[in-house]
Amino acid sequence: MRTDAARVARCCARALLAAALLAVVACVPGRLPAAEEGSGKFGADWESWRADTNVSDLASVQRGARNFTSYCLGCHSLKYERWSRLGADLKIPEQLLGQDLVPPGAKTTDYISSSMPAADAEAWFGKAPPDLSLMVRARGGDYIYQFLTTFYVDPSRQTGANNLRLPSTAMPDVLSELEGLKAAEFKTVSHQGAAGGAAAAQVFDYFEPLAPGRLSLAEYDGFVRDTVNFLDYVSEPTQVERHQLGVWVVLFLLVFSWFAWLVKREYWKDVH
Repeated sequence: MRTDAARVARCCARALLAAALLAVVACVPGRLPAAEEGSGKFGADWESWRADTNVSDLASVQRGARNFTSYCLGCHSLKYERWSRLGADLKIPEQLLGQDLVPPGAKTTDYISSSMPAADAEAWFGKAPPDLSLMVRARGGDYIYQFLTTFYVDPSRQTGANNLRLPSTAMPDVLSELEGLKAAEFKTVSHQGAAGGAAAAQVFDYFEPLAPGRLSLAEYDGFVRDTVNFLDYVSEPTQVERHQLGVWVVLFLLVFSWFAWLVKREYWKDVH
């Protein structure tokens, strides 16, 4: 009995140690783009950029809420989230919530909605901007992060900008004042065409900075990560509590399984 109990205790200790190590790894910040590290052409590896969201980082989610209301709420809504729920989850005092985040004329009990009429949005952009409540769950945080970091100047577009993650997007580069302006350099790559002959295609190579923004590359990277982190929270506001509860449920099942095994051994001891 003592040997079995010691074995179970060692297994539980190993499981807790592994969980602690995973938590430490999860807190390590994501890598900056290659240009910041001086390892090559800026943006050449954009498809490997990761958002590395962590919704348990309350300060980051709070900053993301500020970013969203300042730069996104004019066009995009969060129709499944109320201002009051956001304030309670992010521990924002009601006075600050109404003063700094809630738009004039709105109440804290209202859903987070854009004031832009859908008809005007369709006339200006060709389609109404999507609701972002579940965008991270639908597309993934990495997709949103890459979308917000791969805008480039394109004079052929009506908005003057294009995007690598979503080519021909109707959304203008609303964050250009923060990030700055950059051009996309393409290279010609030969490949076999549909008819079997040689064909050429334009493939993205790297970004060329044109004009600086108000933020450095590292600061803008943090801005985007905070914004994506907030959208990750909005996609499932209870995920932190769910993860915490899940740990206790697993520990309970481990302890319960141990007691069930002891009872089974007691009942079957005469048979064995």
